[in-house]
Amino acid sequence: MFSIITLFGILGNITTGLVYLSPAKTFWRIARNRSTEEFESIPYICKLLNAYQWVYYGIIKPNSVLVATINGFGAVVELVFIVIFLMFASTQKIRVRTAILFGVLDLVFPAVSFLLMQLILHGQLRIDISGMFCVVFSMITYGSPLSAMKTVVATKSVEYMPFLLSFFLFINGGVWTVYAFLTEDYFVGIPNGTGFLLGTAQLILYVTYMKPKPSEKISESLEDGSKHEPLIPPSNLVS
Repeated sequence: MFSIITLFGILGNITTGLVYLSPAKTFWRIARNRSTEEFESIPYICKLLNAYQWVYYGIIKPNSVLVATINGFGAVVELVFIVIFLMFASTQKIRVRTAILFGVLDLVFPAVSFLLMQLILHGQLRIDISGMFCVVFSMITYGSPLSAMKTVVATKSVEYMPFLLSFFLFINGGVWTVYAFLTEDYFVGIPNGTGFLLGTAQLILYVTYMKPKPSEKISESLEDGSKHEPLIPPSNLVS
């Protein structure tokens, strides 16, 4: 029977799907240029590990199929991103490092951890331990938004924090927080509540620094008639 819980679960699937697909432009650029340039693979390796954890949690916890389905989709997306990264790694050293991290964090660790939980843990204890893994790895993935916020404050520019990604983080976190409240699932609520707060903070920063203010030194120099090149050149990097 369709319910408000199902509604928010479906909305959460849609918004999470958009978050997973948000780096697509970056990987189109990598494929087009046939080089990973200065991009790092670690965020996508960590996102894949996080997706695995949520798929397992959604499978073993009753009535959590919507949690499993969207993260299953996310796992496929992240796998595609990592394969593209491996194909077009700018150096052999980067390719080898990415392959090792992928093997250890996305193959060996999940296989061992899931096997141990299946053999050693049972019932609610297995669900709780799996949920704690999900919370830990979800919080780790929020390192990137925190880094982006620090850059915005330091540069007084939103150039390095794409609006759509911040907006999707805000919406996605809010939808899953409501879902967690309705289902009384704190393992879903803690990381997504954090994501909602971070998304809110990012939108506030975006409004605050949407029009960067020139520094006092640049203003003084312009008054003297001197010309300056931008302190930070325009960047095409997409996070």
